[in-house]
Amino acid sequence: MIATVQESARQRMQQRLLVPRLSLMMFMQFFIWGSWSVTLGLVMTQHNMSLLIGDAFSAGPIASILSPFVLGMLVDRFFPSQKVMAVMNLAGAVIMWLVPQALIDENGALLIALLFGYTLCFMPTLALSNNIAFHSLASSEKSFPVVRVFGTIGWIVAGIFIGVTDISASTAVFQLAALSSLVLAIYSLTLPHTPAPAKGLPLKVRDLFCADAFALLKLRHFLVFALCATLISIPLGTYYAFTASWLADAGVQNVSTLMSLGQMSEIVFMLIIPLLFRRLGVKYMLLIGMAAWFVRYALFALGMSDETRSLIYLGILLHGVCYDFFFVVGFIYTDRIAGEKVKGQAQSMVVMFTYGIGMLLGSQISGALYNQLVAGNASAESWAIFWWIPAAAAALIAIIFLFSFRYRD
Repeated sequence: MIATVQESARQRMQQRLLVPRLSLMMFMQFFIWGSWSVTLGLVMTQHNMSLLIGDAFSAGPIASILSPFVLGMLVDRFFPSQKVMAVMNLAGAVIMWLVPQALIDENGALLIALLFGYTLCFMPTLALSNNIAFHSLASSEKSFPVVRVFGTIGWIVAGIFIGVTDISASTAVFQLAALSSLVLAIYSLTLPHTPAPAKGLPLKVRDLFCADAFALLKLRHFLVFALCATLISIPLGTYYAFTASWLADAGVQNVSTLMSLGQMSEIVFMLIIPLLFRRLGVKYMLLIGMAAWFVRYALFALGMSDETRSLIYLGILLHGVCYDFFFVVGFIYTDRIAGEKVKGQAQSMVVMFTYGIGMLLGSQISGALYNQLVAGNASAESWAIFWWIPAAAAALIAIIFLFSFRYRD
């Protein structure tokens, strides 16, 4: 009887601590990502590798295409998600520790190889953390935005930290990321147990190719979502790859701290999601997110003169709408329609479409645009043309989504 009471009390305590535990997981994960990726282009410029920025930012998307599906199958059928996450972060910590020397040696080939190896380990954890959270939370629509907002806070803290310590343009950002990855690897072992839902079931050839996850594309509304998610991630790749270099050319001081304002706006809009979800529904929240990308890039293009400089700050503050209303709502929508046994694969599929195919195209296209329009001629006019191109693309994608996506909440 006493043992039963004690076990019941322990379970109640774990339930009360569930949201804080998951929130800390998100905080650490996005602290790692924000500590190095925001100013990667700036660090490469300091080491005479500016022409390779597009290729460097392609490493993560390629990794997102190759690895998450394999990991999705593993966590759906074989291993608990929290243990796989621990292994991935430990391997990532080792690889990231080697990056500074490649930069110091100005060895571009080695740098790209190391970044590719690291992102092969890191990118699958985006789906893994979602899987752990969705499995543990009773009401994902209400609780997941609260948990996920701490990822945004982690990104902000990382940006402010590297700004205040004046290491934004230093190789020290990679050492910080490596040490943080080691800490998260250890912490992952304490996360809620997230078993493989299809463990023990016969493994078929279709499972190796994640056919059940791809079967979701037979749903017309999910096919439209997947297509538009892929396309809208092309402008997203442009933002991540070149905003830091653009702000530096615009004469902005402390680039990482300024960019963290975008993540601060994420906090506000993340917490608004549960309030608007029932009123607007999936379609119009996704549509607002896509339309915001057009507005943001238009503001960037218009804000290059001294008289309109405030438009840059407004564009950065729109990041909360751009990211939360499309990507966070998209993950919730995917969790809704995916069957219990393929949720890990389904989340991985969204990561593949967005952070994989979309951002790969974005990195390559924006890299080519930068080399053609800006490199060697970093004027206000050339940067304005650079930003108008993704603005037009985002507007077109939003129009396609408006008239083709039909989903009843």
